[in-house]
Amino acid sequence: MNPSQPFSDLKAIYLAAIKRVDPYTMVRSRVTLDSNTLKIHLENQDMRLGLDKFENIYVLGAGKATAPMARAIEEILGPKLSGGLISVKKGHTDILKKIKIIEAGHPVPDKNSVSAAQQVIDIAAKGKETTLFINLISGGGSALWACPGECGGASITLADKQKTTERLLACGAGINEINRVRKQLSGIKGGKLARHMYPGTSVNLILSDVVGDDLGTIASGPTAPDLTTFTQALGIVKKYELSSRLPARVVKMLESGAQQKTDKNEVSDDQIFSKVHNILLGNNLSALNAARHKAERLGYNTLVLSSRITGEAREIAKVFSGMARDIALGSLPPQRPACVLAGGETTVAIQGNGKGGRNQEMALSFLQELETSPAGIENIFFLSGATDGNDGPTDAAGAFASRTVLDAGKKAGMNISEYLARNDSYTYFDAAGHLFKPGPTNTNVCDLQILIIK
Repeated sequence: MNPSQPFSDLKAIYLAAIKRVDPYTMVRSRVTLDSNTLKIHLENQDMRLGLDKFENIYVLGAGKATAPMARAIEEILGPKLSGGLISVKKGHTDILKKIKIIEAGHPVPDKNSVSAAQQVIDIAAKGKETTLFINLISGGGSALWACPGECGGASITLADKQKTTERLLACGAGINEINRVRKQLSGIKGGKLARHMYPGTSVNLILSDVVGDDLGTIASGPTAPDLTTFTQALGIVKKYELSSRLPARVVKMLESGAQQKTDKNEVSDDQIFSKVHNILLGNNLSALNAARHKAERLGYNTLVLSSRITGEAREIAKVFSGMARDIALGSLPPQRPACVLAGGETTVAIQGNGKGGRNQEMALSFLQELETSPAGIENIFFLSGATDGNDGPTDAAGAFASRTVLDAGKKAGMNISEYLARNDSYTYFDAAGHLFKPGPTNTNVCDLQILIIK
């Protein structure tokens, strides 16, 4: 066996998955303009919208994948487009002619995030019966639009939102929980953008980066009815013992909202959402199916586990390690050469001050499992990678784990347990020479785990 072949196959399978969820390609293949009718082609149905009644068409959006989506819409609509504004993560840009781009902070919002949100609200306020908004929403939008909210006389600042985001990301909360809190602290999330656009019509093209594809969670659901409450958000804060660690103004705002004792969010109004058309263009499962086809073409007997993997990254790594050993011994299908695929979004409860992300943490934990019981591991190869190309606040999508990587780490004199204790997976894999750096992909559909057993 060529020692480098499994690593090449892991990369090829990952890239095939990324190609399937390329934002520009998805929009161009599904959205067309026939005379004066906008057509959106879906797997189960088609949508048609006559443009004759609209005097203005604006494009709004936020997310890591939004810039190439915007380029596609510009090409499709041409002179019919009035303008617009999108907010993207720094470096996730494209060349646009009529739509303004703002590069903002992610995963923690910054001043540009606030500026982008305010400018989008200003454009949305132009909405009337003859206005069409095309919103391009993808993962990362929660940070890229920051509009500090208020409730019952309590209000918060950007600094409050920044600290709250940092605390939520570090405590091990899932993205559904994080965004449930974010929605209650925002003037644009949780369906509030839909309120700003009303009575205009909106067509919202959405690329999912959340497990289960809940439209109310993707980018914190700016165009989706919000079925959550302040009481639920406050419960999450208490669950992770954050009450004394969050800014006092944030806690006061949540408590003020909870005291209103309402079970219905103010922007779950049916009248508002009668003018809203939310359309899911792509998700993690789409990427996994493309990865499966590529693995099969490479000669692997392939199994897709799930697109809904969640939980602590270190614990999920143990599951993959155990599965790999069973397949290597012939105890479980698929038969070797085998490829097992999964996707989703795990979490990391940060204890140290190291550098890394959930995918690198998972790969390092997988490597530790190989080290614990090294017999027969020479045929096991693993890659965990973020589909956006950036795992956590790093320039790597993830990392590889195998006997080769383990040997490189030992040669460098590194102790895996010490690096895990510091949450310093990036430093370990950097020294071992097995970080995975495909660069920003301009898409985002959660993470991919690819396991090969030769």
